[in-house]
Amino acid sequence: MATHNGHTDWNDIVGSEGSGASGQGHLPKRRSVRSAPGSRASRKAAAASSDAKKGPAKKKRRWPKRIGFTILTLILGAFIAGMGVFLYLYNTLAVPAPDDLALAQKTTVYYADGTTEIGTLGDINRQIIDTSTLPDYVSKAIVASEDRTFYTNSGVDLKGIARALVNNLRGGARQGGSTLTQQYVERYYIGETTSYSGKLKEAVLAIKINREKSKDEVIGAYMNTIYFGRGAYGIDAAAQAYFGHGASELTLPEAALLASVIPAPSAWDPAVNPEKAKERWDRDLGLMVEDGWISQAEANAAVFPETIDPETLNRESMTGTNGYLMAQVRSELIKSGQFDEDKISQGGLRITSTIVKEHQEQAVAAAEGMNEVRGWDPTHQHVALSSLDPATGEILAEYAGADYLARQQNAVTQDIAMAGSAFKPFALLANARLDGSVYDTYSGKSPQYFPGMSVPVSNDGGYSFGNVTLVRATEYSMNTAYVALNLDVGPQRTLEAAIDAGIPEDTLGLNDELLNVLGSASPHNIDLATAYSTIANGGERVNAHIVKKVEDSRGKLLYSGDVTPKRVFDVEEVSSIMPALEAVTGGDGTASNVDRSIPRLTTAGKTGTSSDQLSAQFIGFVPGMVTAVSMYQSDDDGNSVPLDNVGGVNQFHGGDWPVDVWIDYMKPATANLKDTDFTWKVSSSRRAQNNGPTSAPTATSEAPQSSAEPKPEPTPTETPSATPTEEPGNGNNGNGNGNNGNGNGNNGNGNGNNGNGNGNGNPPGNGNGPNNGGNNNGNNRRG
Repeated sequence: MATHNGHTDWNDIVGSEGSGASGQGHLPKRRSVRSAPGSRASRKAAAASSDAKKGPAKKKRRWPKRIGFTILTLILGAFIAGMGVFLYLYNTLAVPAPDDLALAQKTTVYYADGTTEIGTLGDINRQIIDTSTLPDYVSKAIVASEDRTFYTNSGVDLKGIARALVNNLRGGARQGGSTLTQQYVERYYIGETTSYSGKLKEAVLAIKINREKSKDEVIGAYMNTIYFGRGAYGIDAAAQAYFGHGASELTLPEAALLASVIPAPSAWDPAVNPEKAKERWDRDLGLMVEDGWISQAEANAAVFPETIDPETLNRESMTGTNGYLMAQVRSELIKSGQFDEDKISQGGLRITSTIVKEHQEQAVAAAEGMNEVRGWDPTHQHVALSSLDPATGEILAEYAGADYLARQQNAVTQDIAMAGSAFKPFALLANARLDGSVYDTYSGKSPQYFPGMSVPVSNDGGYSFGNVTLVRATEYSMNTAYVALNLDVGPQRTLEAAIDAGIPEDTLGLNDELLNVLGSASPHNIDLATAYSTIANGGERVNAHIVKKVEDSRGKLLYSGDVTPKRVFDVEEVSSIMPALEAVTGGDGTASNVDRSIPRLTTAGKTGTSSDQLSAQFIGFVPGMVTAVSMYQSDDDGNSVPLDNVGGVNQFHGGDWPVDVWIDYMKPATANLKDTDFTWKVSSSRRAQNNGPTSAPTATSEAPQSSAEPKPEPTPTETPSATPTEEPGNGNNGNGNGNNGNGNGNNGNGNGNNGNGNGNGNPPGNGNGPNNGGNNNGNNRRG
């Protein structure tokens, strides 16, 4: 560009198109009107004769000419001044940074495969793409429709501006005269403007950008910026909104339709005005033929494309079960301190979650299977399910509720439920740290009094046992034996083991009192899943998380989830307690259906139930996967109420429906797991020195006493809060609560105590087993 004293002149800006010199040779010749020359005398005589005929001379009126001259001068002055202002702006106005709104684009959340979309976050439906990969006819359709001189103009169209100015001065419909480059400037840099000063600034920037950027760069940025209607900004979002696929898959007819609706997308949408849309579409194809972008044969072969129903676009990402996943992703990123709400909603991020689509579908199906159970009310009765990879802490699947928009409280991460006997494994870990063994024996007598307590502790259903190992006490979930163990190791150590495993220190009801072993604490479902993951990972704790990684729109890694493990228990310590947890899911355990349902894999876990049946849960694991299922109920005000009369079962236990839901999910979810046993397990030589005989359970002759655990006040949220205890056995599918079988027999083959028929309890026989309580043979390790 030629410059004078560092400044640009008008000819440099507009080029030859606006240059006066370029047009001089084409002006038509002016026609001569002068008469032939004559004598001076004859001219005077003719003039005198003419004056005589006219009569007296009149004074000439010169003011019209003066007014015309003044107006012309003013116009010329205004033009010169305008050019001066224009040149000044051109030399002083810098291209600003892009407008934030122009760069704003939705954030997309994907399943763990990184390609299947869960949903989007943010109000701006835009996905910025590399438009150079699009079919050539996509950009040409827009050029034909919006600015046919795009590839030849200087960024502005002087004729278009003049035409619009005249029309506006005449009071016609307001016109902008904007080129495609000017539209891009308006949307990308300065925002919408209609004033003359704003349009002047727009024109100046359009010229500058036209000289700084290639035409392909401008049209590409334009396609990523322009609004196409249906809430879609940019060509890719528009292709999705109108046709349900990305811009790279656009056909010629589809591209022509998108281009044709740009001037008035709301009015010319085929769903709103199909006739006008078709008219505009035909026009655009015709212009493409005129301008040589396509052949007439291609235009003739084009068929007006079908568009998707815009009503289907109103299915927000936050509806249904996926809404909980989306909200949890947002919350986790904000808590990381590396993202704020604006960055998430407008940053165009690509978030890959840890959720495995197949497992998520299996979790939803298993949890919502409860809706088919007689007496189950999903409005007030809730299921929480979380499934983790214990080695990484990645959340593989999660059921946090049926519809996020209906209930915006996550059952997995926000609701709490009393742990009940699911807390007992932490006492086993505390015992293992003190070199204790799961083969130490304790009294299973019920009821029992303990130091400092005025109310005795009882086993569920009043079942009483003699001396039992901790394996047996865990298998039947005996409250009395575990309180004796907690007295032996010290409740503070049980508390520390729970926190080290992953139970948060601020958990409601978490304390260092003797009865903490019975689960007076009310953690979140995800907290129990995390704590049990520590056991399933051989003593290494990882943080549960739902975000695997975050990338920007160009694929640059911005964040990745924390998968660094922390060793909190020795491998041998964890290995030593596994026989007790494996007994729960096999043999006569409270969750014995688990082992029978998934016989290929080693299974382990623990059930938990509150004494007032306000909550019930089961946390079980296999090599490579841990799943926690919690159930609880609330009234209309969010207060906890008992789970009863569900499926015809008067007493609701962790070994009933929670185990069934766990199996319904885990059976298909574990189909492809390779390891059949825990590879980290080591042999343990721990043995108790003085084991007493293990007695068969028997109903106590004394009236069953309620457990002596304290009951925290219910919270106003849907938060189960009750004293925990545990059942000694569970029937299949809620058919009863016997020691082991399908009925509720006391001890043998007599009539069931609470069941629906004859009991088939273990062991067989009609006699009552001994009820002597036995001695607690564990070493005193409270020091």
